[in-house]
Amino acid sequence: MSKKRRVLLGMSGGVDSSVAGYLLREQGWHVVGVTMKVWPQDCISRAEDKCCGPQAVADARGVAHALGFPHYVVDEADQFEQTVISYFASEYQAGRTPNPCVMCNEKLKFGSLWQKAEALGCDYVATGHYAIIEHRDDRAVLRKGVDLRKDQSYFLFSLRQEQLRRALTPLGTMSKPEIREIARSLGLKVADKIDSQEICFVPGNDYKAFLRSHLGESEFHRGEIYDVAGNFLGEHEGIELFTIGQRKGLPGGSPRPRYVVDLDAETNRVIVGDVEDLITEEFEVDRVNLHPVAGPLSGTDRRAGITDPGYNEETEAVVKIRYSHPGTPATLTLFNGGRARIRLHEPQKAVTPGQAAVFYQNDVVLGGGWICRTEPVWRSEPLGQKPALTPA
Repeated sequence: MSKKRRVLLGMSGGVDSSVAGYLLREQGWHVVGVTMKVWPQDCISRAEDKCCGPQAVADARGVAHALGFPHYVVDEADQFEQTVISYFASEYQAGRTPNPCVMCNEKLKFGSLWQKAEALGCDYVATGHYAIIEHRDDRAVLRKGVDLRKDQSYFLFSLRQEQLRRALTPLGTMSKPEIREIARSLGLKVADKIDSQEICFVPGNDYKAFLRSHLGESEFHRGEIYDVAGNFLGEHEGIELFTIGQRKGLPGGSPRPRYVVDLDAETNRVIVGDVEDLITEEFEVDRVNLHPVAGPLSGTDRRAGITDPGYNEETEAVVKIRYSHPGTPATLTLFNGGRARIRLHEPQKAVTPGQAAVFYQNDVVLGGGWICRTEPVWRSEPLGQKPALTPA
């Protein structure tokens, strides 16, 4: 640990980051609280009750005052727009389902916020994430939080070593009830504040309404809906309005439930099928980030993006294909260029392009990558060719 023991704490105005500030203070850190304002002033009313809204700023400032450390508000609206909002919208336009929390952690909370930490003389950045960052002499190891119902290690998989080694997550060894009890004992007004279950910048968790207001109707990519056999079923108002596994908003007339099983952004086609068509045994990920932990993936401090010719390494891991997924055993084959193939020991439903697949061994995060769209669901066609779909 640094001799200065000075840490910048990202404060959302919630109970978690508030108690994190108290714990750090009790451990002897000089805490500097910071809340990011991520909306322009004329838009902030849309996020009134969110972690980036006015009430959140007021709550964070009140906690910092009560605990006796300084608090600042930093304007990250432009950066948030460029790195999170634009990514969120463009992923839907590309027929993928984004994961904005991972991007926000990597680019803002443990990215640009570090520049603010340096300017304020801080050696570390801390957050209220439920994850453990274990600092060793030569590396930092990311582990699941002990409260598995709240564990957020999934959202931190893309952090690099230089980010993890200067990050602190003091809540990782605690449960939510313990944290609320500490807040109550301190008399903090946020002790019983309800946790947000939504994307912080999407009011009412209605991403379709958000996209309509952010992009405008003219930016939606309209197209046609087909089943996996190539039968025309109807038209749609935008590929952005669909995600893999979706049932609502599809044409009726089928004796069995139908699901979105594929999205083809090149043709703006939405492909639907039965639940069996959602089953996946193997898929690929790109932009793989590996953590240098003890085990077959590490050796030296290397990542899947290395350029050694013929790099092809296999290992066994448990893979989470989305945050709410419990994880399933799989064999990982790592390739050059930051790609990997994931062979699932038990086939899974709705492996969704754009989501993160995160690799674990026990409670240790080995790394992860972003799920790619590879083979289309009309599996009777040769890979790489599109079927000649025509209206039935």
